[in-house]
Amino acid sequence: MKADLTALEITRERPLLGRRTGRLSYGCWRLAGTPVKEVAEKIDAALSVGANLIDTAAIYGFGGAGFGEAEAMFGEFIGDRPSVRDDLILVTKGGITPPLPYNSSVDHLTASCEASLKRLRTDRVDVFLIHRPDLLTGHEEAARALSRLVESGKVRGVGVSNYTVEQTRALQHFLDIPLAVTQPELSAWATGALFDGTLDHAQTAGLLPMAWSPLAGGALATGVVPSGADEELFGDLIGELDRLAETNDTSRECVALAWLLAHPAGIVPIIGTQSADRIRSAAGAFDVTMNRRDWYAILEASLGKHMP
Repeated sequence: MKADLTALEITRERPLLGRRTGRLSYGCWRLAGTPVKEVAEKIDAALSVGANLIDTAAIYGFGGAGFGEAEAMFGEFIGDRPSVRDDLILVTKGGITPPLPYNSSVDHLTASCEASLKRLRTDRVDVFLIHRPDLLTGHEEAARALSRLVESGKVRGVGVSNYTVEQTRALQHFLDIPLAVTQPELSAWATGALFDGTLDHAQTAGLLPMAWSPLAGGALATGVVPSGADEELFGDLIGELDRLAETNDTSRECVALAWLLAHPAGIVPIIGTQSADRIRSAAGAFDVTMNRRDWYAILEASLGKHMP
């Protein structure tokens, strides 16, 4: 049988809560301490490539500029440019408060969301996520907190980050509204979500998967071997990305992003670069031509074995 070398479809948009969101998201976890002028340059660059889904969290800035500082810096930008707010789909996360470390109780998630709104200088966020599962709060109580936030108008939709499939299902059992978003770690190097049911569940439940660390902390762009990684295995993956990058006359990071975009779950990679030029260049991922054999070749290089 002749191999099917048809190019995989990569769309630029997908639906979320009745709106259209770009297939790239801009992540603000490194935004803390950034002057508002530079924040504006980065958000403008993101919007220029259709990345209107903006991801942040209460914890971003902790250990550096300070807890909540990434939201505060983004809030300064919104304060200066309030007209831009309606162009954005704003996602934030709560539930991590060192040294607890996690608390998803009704009172805590409510207070976390309200504090985020003040820092962000907005009256609502589009999606509020529980950042990590709190093993000491029952799913029924966490669901009650999320439901109340939606009922209050402070939040349009809710979701989870770093949840297993069973944890996600358990939370959904107690919710009278559908979860909208799930955020797993996912890249051509960290492929666990492909096999643990996360993306399968996202498709059946209608969840938008936002992939954090889609370039493996930048390693897939720089080629620097991640700490503790198998150097030969990682080198094989970089080689495969480079092969396809050369064929497409593009960068390996665009190929790595395209690999995620080509998956049928409609993954939205969260890019976190602090360079406006690199934000704009990430849009090259939409122009990558990749067929089924190319896609599996990247996965096989990452796993270090052929598919059975």
